[in-house]
Amino acid sequence: MSEPGTSAIVPGSQANHSRPILWLITLVAVALSLFQMYSAGIQPLGLFYQRSIHLALVMMLAFLMFPVFGPHRKRGVVGGIIDLAFFGGALLTGGYLVLYLDEIISRAGFWSQTDIVVGCIATITVLEASRRAVGLGMTIIGLLAIVYAFAGPRGELPWLSDFMPGIMEHRGYGLDRLVGQLYLGQEGIFGLPLGVAATYIFVFVLFGAFLESTGAGKFFIDMAYAATGRQRGGPAKAAVLASAGMGSISGSAIANVVTTGAFTIPLMKRLGYKPHQAGGIEAAASTGGQITPPLMGAGAFLIAEYTNVPYLEIVKISILPAIMYFATVYLFVHIIALKQGMQGVPRSDLPKMRDVMHAGWHFLLPLAVLVWLLVMNMSPMRVGFYAVISVIAVAVLRYAIWFFFVAPQQGQNVTLASTAGVVKAGLVKLVEGLELGARNAVAVSMACAVAGIIVGVVGLTGLGLKFSAMMMAFSGGNLFLALVMVLLASLVLGMGLPVTASYIVLIVLVGPALTNEFGVPLVIAHLVVFWYSQDSNVTPPIALAGFAGAAIAGSKPMETGFQAWKFAKGLYLIPLFMVYNPEIIIGGPAVLVAWNALIAIAALLAFAASLEGYLFTRMDPVSRLALVAATVGVFYPNPYAEVAGLATILVVLASNWLNYRRHGSAVTDPM
Repeated sequence: MSEPGTSAIVPGSQANHSRPILWLITLVAVALSLFQMYSAGIQPLGLFYQRSIHLALVMMLAFLMFPVFGPHRKRGVVGGIIDLAFFGGALLTGGYLVLYLDEIISRAGFWSQTDIVVGCIATITVLEASRRAVGLGMTIIGLLAIVYAFAGPRGELPWLSDFMPGIMEHRGYGLDRLVGQLYLGQEGIFGLPLGVAATYIFVFVLFGAFLESTGAGKFFIDMAYAATGRQRGGPAKAAVLASAGMGSISGSAIANVVTTGAFTIPLMKRLGYKPHQAGGIEAAASTGGQITPPLMGAGAFLIAEYTNVPYLEIVKISILPAIMYFATVYLFVHIIALKQGMQGVPRSDLPKMRDVMHAGWHFLLPLAVLVWLLVMNMSPMRVGFYAVISVIAVAVLRYAIWFFFVAPQQGQNVTLASTAGVVKAGLVKLVEGLELGARNAVAVSMACAVAGIIVGVVGLTGLGLKFSAMMMAFSGGNLFLALVMVLLASLVLGMGLPVTASYIVLIVLVGPALTNEFGVPLVIAHLVVFWYSQDSNVTPPIALAGFAGAAIAGSKPMETGFQAWKFAKGLYLIPLFMVYNPEIIIGGPAVLVAWNALIAIAALLAFAASLEGYLFTRMDPVSRLALVAATVGVFYPNPYAEVAGLATILVVLASNWLNYRRHGSAVTDPM
């Protein structure tokens, strides 16, 4: 049997695994994928059953794939014993909840000693699996969160409260209370982040694995090359535009990543983007889908309800900010293509679209099924199930037609032996796809499990609500500081709440202050809070959209999260521009609206160029600092500052273009 999964993401070297371990990895991975397919499309399971079984299988797979002393060292006797102990811990983590869930629920809040012991084992096992699959950084953050929960007068570590600043103080919690929160409740390890990973992230990662193993991935790569190969960064630009369209349908940034990312991320990697860049671009673009009319992830309906502004009006005023956001991501994509010297491919070296479509048009059918089901408002998890089924069915039908009808015309006889060989090869391909999908999901699932620990501590200590209530007081009447603090509060809330819930909580807490104390128009206050509520999708340490992109790209979740955070800077800048230039939202003279749109786009271009240090050619530090200052000037609510900022941007960019013309660069065509 060939080693599945080595053609894409290889999470853990196979060179140091014995053959029994390889077979066991395959067995657990296939079991995980089949379980996910069963719960996605045949028999949905309850929250704890779904998430606990998923986590147990993922951790078992992690301990098999990643030896305790590292992937490049043999296990040995000591390593084998340690791995076996943690493997048992993974089995206990999920099995205990599945077997005793009714009893655990019946004694909620009055946990038995066995509950606490198993909860401690589960937490340690999750942190160790995360260390192996994700990296030490995420594990340290989880440990710090646990230590913070213990740091209080009534906690296990009361002496630490002496070192806590006032805003961070809390009563402190004992081991029983913390374990109950992290393992036995819905706001800890088995909370929202793992719920996302255990449902539609996994099933769409599996969809991507089957796209690759059936040859559909190559078809989409060839099609993208034929369509955009002559442009620099063409597939990445197509990803940005596709995410805008898909995001307005799906209602979820993460669902957007796993649907469009299954196609676009491999294309970007093939073109030359680094894996973490490809995953970050897709995550940032997919997050933009949540601020794109008409649906805005259900946000348009909520904003209309809260502000008593007609729904259609909310859609209209959201169009320009959404265009500005995607223009920013698009510019980052283009600048990276220039900076990394990506060249357009000569037409003679590109596949012809007609030939590509003739050979693989049938692979468009799974995509059509996927989009159609999303438009029909089917749940993303069920959509993923049918998408996987459709890509398998298309691949089987395609090969069956070739084998029974085309091959005989080419002199290949259909015999019982050849048919058996084809069936065997098909089953091997099926197993490869199931294993690859499970392997690719390990890192993101473990990142989400540790994120659940952070979420649980935030909820237990009241840190999120304290931030929301106190940030406004700390602003000292300064609107800019107030907005920064709203942003920080939204980030903390976003760790434990979905985007919509985060928006609702935050607008209730800070909305009145923004409108009454700072004079921000009501609809703009709601848009600002709604935009800021998106940032938890792309801001580490809990960047769920970034983690989903990492799962598909085969990159480290935290690295991908930081890339997504960088590309999604429009989430921070554009709301500021709304506040200080309200005409782009509430309207005004056409000339003034056009001027504001022009300077905003210029400022976003300058910001992207200064952050990357590149536009037509490399920029010196002075030019980059000048662009940063000019961006601040454009955003400053003063017409003279706006004009000066725009003039500075034009001068610096013109100078950069002249420098390129004079000295050239690694690339021959700036646009």
